[in-house]
Amino acid sequence: MWDQRYSEPGFAYGTEPNDFLREVLPRLQQLAGRRVLSLGEGEGRNGVFLAQAGFEVTSVDQSAVGLQKAAALARERGVSVTPVVADLASYQIAPASWNVVVSLWCHLPPALRRSVHAAAARGLAPGGALVLEAYTPNQLELGTGGPRSVELLMRLEELKTELAPLEFEIGRELERQVQEGAFHSGRSAVVQVLAFKRAG
Repeated sequence: MWDQRYSEPGFAYGTEPNDFLREVLPRLQQLAGRRVLSLGEGEGRNGVFLAQAGFEVTSVDQSAVGLQKAAALARERGVSVTPVVADLASYQIAPASWNVVVSLWCHLPPALRRSVHAAAARGLAPGGALVLEAYTPNQLELGTGGPRSVELLMRLEELKTELAPLEFEIGRELERQVQEGAFHSGRSAVVQVLAFKRAG
């Protein structure tokens, strides 16, 4: 399904970064390290944005087509990212290896999501940050993007459990305008998280 979507002309979700990622970038730039793991990166807009900001980005996605577009976007903007074609069900996140883990619109079945989130929390180096935005179940009423299955959507309270023991600096559910290409367009119900692994 993703190869098919990304095979269409242009960029399905545009080439500009996610708004929440742009908002928290100054906080990420305060971190000691620059190693970023982006989960479900798709066509590369977020990873390329972070590479332009001076981060060393590894982009993981199951779609080789999407990551080919990511590489092309990176070349166009004069940066590089490391693409990894992998299913998150089998991809191993090395413990204590990443300064930032990014999960933007990475909607997974509940059991897999819990496993990936636990691995992402373990994968952060001390002082590292996790950035997440996803749709909540309220999005089903709005219909402006995202999965149509409620089990793939996320609530803040669930994320606090799944991402323990990270400390949440931002944790909120809200409605906001999302304009990201043809498939994320309009008022949307989202959850946003910026959480850190204790440095000590």
